[in-house]
Amino acid sequence: MAVQISDLFHRTPAKRIFAGQCPTHGDVDMTEVEQLDGSMLARGCKRCQWEALHNSPRDSEAFARARAQADTERATAALVAAGITPRFAEATFDNYVAETDEQRKALAKCRGYAEQFPAHFRAGRSMLLTGNVGCGKTHLASAIVRTLVADRCRALIIPASDIISIARASMVPGSGYTDRDVVLHLGGLEFLAIDEVGCQKGSDYELGLLHAIIDRRYQAVLPTVLISNLAPENLKAYIGDRALDRLRQNGGLIAGFTWASKRAAA
Repeated sequence: MAVQISDLFHRTPAKRIFAGQCPTHGDVDMTEVEQLDGSMLARGCKRCQWEALHNSPRDSEAFARARAQADTERATAALVAAGITPRFAEATFDNYVAETDEQRKALAKCRGYAEQFPAHFRAGRSMLLTGNVGCGKTHLASAIVRTLVADRCRALIIPASDIISIARASMVPGSGYTDRDVVLHLGGLEFLAIDEVGCQKGSDYELGLLHAIIDRRYQAVLPTVLISNLAPENLKAYIGDRALDRLRQNGGLIAGFTWASKRAAA
């Protein structure tokens, strides 16, 4: 049975339906919806929200409240679908702690990339975040994704290991998809950030899969961000000259994270 390949990469928030009491409608089914930090939040009476959105005057407090709730739910669902995990639920540019010139430079590059993304998108301009563990690369990449999703960009941040696991699972009989479906889907997203590149074995299959995704995006002139704990020269040795060259074309950017891990100091 065929599966929707997007469902393998873009998770929807979990929901729980329970019996509740509404002052207006009496006994109703209510819903708890997963939030970005992994907690569950009760939505209240869905009939009340629907009626406020469709029957209340547009300048009323009831309409404004229902509209704000709907917008918040939509934004949360989009961030969950974009792969932002509970650990980085609050990751923004503003709360990234930059105390040294190197850290401020990395922050400025990532913030600038997000804020100028329309120009980078038109150019298919990619970016590399490379360097030591615990320096905030995933934090800043998540902040980039958060910014783009707010502008209705179809974006995804995902560890390389997850891509490989999903592709390998296609080989199980009856999976309903192929690893080519994985390449086509990831190759067509408006923005893709691949995290933890270089943490894998580096087998021919793994590297071939990453190369195929990078090349597909390169041919479509779509921007890609690669996040790796490897130094630039080691990343080049890992993914190869050809893949790295594609990421550096059209003025591809690089932000180096060369200071000691912040986690040790936390």
